[in-house]
Amino acid sequence: MRTPFRYILILCLSALTLAGCASNQRLKSGQASEPVYLPAQETQESVKAQKLWQVFERYQGAPYQYGGTTANGFDCSGFILTAYREGLGRQLPRTTSQMLAYGDKVHPGNIQPGDVVFFRIGGKEQHAGIYMGGDRFIHASTSVGVTQSSMTGYYWKGRFTQARRFD
Repeated sequence: MRTPFRYILILCLSALTLAGCASNQRLKSGQASEPVYLPAQETQESVKAQKLWQVFERYQGAPYQYGGTTANGFDCSGFILTAYREGLGRQLPRTTSQMLAYGDKVHPGNIQPGDVVFFRIGGKEQHAGIYMGGDRFIHASTSVGVTQSSMTGYYWKGRFTQARRFD
């Protein structure tokens, strides 16, 4: 009688092991029936984006003012300069042309939140904003002041030229 008991025990343990392996496979492929909760791990990009969103929320709607770097009015590079200084504790060059000469050029497929994006307007790269992920960027627009826009929006889609990273 000992042999059948061992046989049944081995079969049960084997079945449990296989079931465990199968459920691990489902978890890895994202097909689990119940959500899997992992410890929150904030990436450097998400922390950077959160800090920049906080600056954006503080200045959203501030008017456009050529040469401006304060809540009284921003131009596009003035807003970027202020957002980086207040949100990230980083000092950037003052003008878009200086920003274009500084930082590392980023391939369009590798743009991350916090990268500065540049747009061609009137035949030259003269507008910039901060990419925030999910097709959005924040900037100081001449028409509405500090705002957020879609990278693929009607006005911006064909004007994007490059992105720079300032790490």
